[in-house]
Amino acid sequence: MESCRGVRTAVIVGAGVAGLTAATALARGGWQVEIVEIGPPEATAGWGLCLTGPSLRALDGLGLADTCLAEGYGMSTITHVDVGGEPAGEVRPPRLLGARRPAMVGIARPVLHRILRTEAERSGVVVRHGVTVAAVDQEGELVRMRLSDGVVRRVALVVGADGIRSSTRRLLGLGASLDFHGQMVWRALVPRPPWATGIHQFAGKTDTAGLVPLSAGQAYVFLTENGAERSVLPDADLAPRLRRLLEPFPGQVEEIRSLVSASAWVVRRPVRTALLEGAWNRGSGVVIGDAAHAPAPQMASGAALAIEDGLVLAQELERYESVGAGLQAFVRRRAQRCRALVETSVAIIGLEQARRHHEAYPLVDSCHRLMAEPA
Repeated sequence: MESCRGVRTAVIVGAGVAGLTAATALARGGWQVEIVEIGPPEATAGWGLCLTGPSLRALDGLGLADTCLAEGYGMSTITHVDVGGEPAGEVRPPRLLGARRPAMVGIARPVLHRILRTEAERSGVVVRHGVTVAAVDQEGELVRMRLSDGVVRRVALVVGADGIRSSTRRLLGLGASLDFHGQMVWRALVPRPPWATGIHQFAGKTDTAGLVPLSAGQAYVFLTENGAERSVLPDADLAPRLRRLLEPFPGQVEEIRSLVSASAWVVRRPVRTALLEGAWNRGSGVVIGDAAHAPAPQMASGAALAIEDGLVLAQELERYESVGAGLQAFVRRRAQRCRALVETSVAIIGLEQARRHHEAYPLVDSCHRLMAEPA
């Protein structure tokens, strides 16, 4: 796939949420797009996520919001529960798609990935698996890429959408610190309890737990473990350890704990953040999604930023003849918004660790309202 007169070509590194969204948006704008993804086609990280209002608004711009709503679980409330098991307040994020559609949707990651990949391929995007980028060099207005299989591409645009440990970011010479915040987050796929019609978050004496519906029949339990060291546990130890961590929580968490006993799907990951200082682009290369700005999961909005990035990138490149000028405009438009979300997520971590949960609730509410502003 070489650039030729009249056709703008792009290689996107990473077939996750950011990469697939960007690929579809660019292809619809007339770009010839190839995605290279080191993992196999069936690989998706995690069991589920929440698409908040900004995610749905961006997906609606691609005509995909209603598909996600139909295949996920629509919600409009976040219920906070205190350490005694009593309701401590409710957040109602803005309904950005109008009063007739919910504010957000819980959805299984494999389902979202299938929706995004199907639309990308329908738009003409080529996805190659088992391949990633090995070298990047700017040659005039084009980028010369050497892929891990030895294939060389000369394209107008390179997009690194390869996650928090992005190799594209390193090859472009862009620096970002990865910060670990002394928390490990647990997730387990469970049957959805009938009372779980929105997100529930439970404050604990040490940790924080919650439940997010994914469909009429499924939900995922999460637990944020404070004071944890980064380590890897044997798979057989995960469910029993998560049940023990849920023991101190009263009320509805007792039911959640019993559901974990039957879960065959439990994961444990470190809570890390990343934020690029300065430019996200160099020459005709740019990084998006978690490669540029990875928030902690406390705001459930990492996917929102990634999906917005893909749409806004295509919009700004459409406005400028020069790829470099379009990339600079893209970064100017996105940097402050993404920084605000990452920094807010880190502030919430601090309040959780200090057991000042009541101070976190209004911060969550105000950040959702900030994110409701145009991207």
